[in-house]
Amino acid sequence: MTGARRSWTDGSLSGRSFLKPHKAAWAVFHPAWIPRALDPTVERLKRGRVIAGAVAAIGVYTFVEGGFAFEEMLENTAIASAVLFFLTPVTVGVMLFVWRRTGTVGQLKRPLLDSLKLLLLFIGCVMTTVGIFRCSEMFGLVPRMLLTLVGLWMAFFVMAGAVRLSGNFFGSAAVHRCLPPLLATVTTWLMAVPDLITGDLHGLSLTMGIVFILGAPVTVTGLALLEMRRLKRRYGIRLAAHPATLPPTPAGAPPQTPPQGNPYGHPQGYPYGHAQGNPNGQPYAPHPGQPYQPYPQGNPYGSYRAHNGQNPYGG
Repeated sequence: MTGARRSWTDGSLSGRSFLKPHKAAWAVFHPAWIPRALDPTVERLKRGRVIAGAVAAIGVYTFVEGGFAFEEMLENTAIASAVLFFLTPVTVGVMLFVWRRTGTVGQLKRPLLDSLKLLLLFIGCVMTTVGIFRCSEMFGLVPRMLLTLVGLWMAFFVMAGAVRLSGNFFGSAAVHRCLPPLLATVTTWLMAVPDLITGDLHGLSLTMGIVFILGAPVTVTGLALLEMRRLKRRYGIRLAAHPATLPPTPAGAPPQTPPQGNPYGHPQGYPYGHAQGNPNGQPYAPHPGQPYQPYPQGNPYGSYRAHNGQNPYGG
């Protein structure tokens, strides 16, 4: 986690990127220093968290009633940003208190500061977007149109950034791989519970309101637990362990092509090679005396005559 420093966007952000706000958002809100997912299953679980979290963040009305309330979405995003501003440092602080027995805060200083920068950057963009739409009402027609265009660009930029951040959760995986699912769980619950306490069910009945409002945090919690369980069982990454004490993990997803060009290989060698008395791991290595010997020329099927000059089929 304290490896070589890289640039924020790793060269993925250019002037042309700003013509498409979603591309600019993906470059800005998923910096190069955020580690990649360890395997495809973890990535799929993360995407499930993103979808469920979007239901909680954008608003139940948008998904249940079929309407798109833009003002409500901006309001919910601003509220979510305020919640994140206080909740994320508190949650990380609790985990630092848990990790204090096996490590120090100084060992995590760099990734913690990077995550804080990303959090503040997103909150600043959200507040700027809301402020642009609020201020546009105070001007005449032409300035209002210009501000509206800028506000729409910022709105798409923020929405795309929110989707991106829902997966990496402000780059907290650079601190600890289990922090993103933990923070997603805490955030969605904190956003859903007030609606139930205040009775703001968006016109739904009590039963349907409870189902739809609690559906998102329950789903996020389930997916987060599955993600942390896989990290623990497959990679030895435990939430309660200080990141400095965890076993080393690959920088990115495991390679899809096995080493030495064997398409049926296994990361630790072919699983049947040694069991059949083949130290080289060749899955089709024959027993002594079998006619199908591998050829040094690289032809896996050999010629129509065997290596000893005889036709194995009797021709």
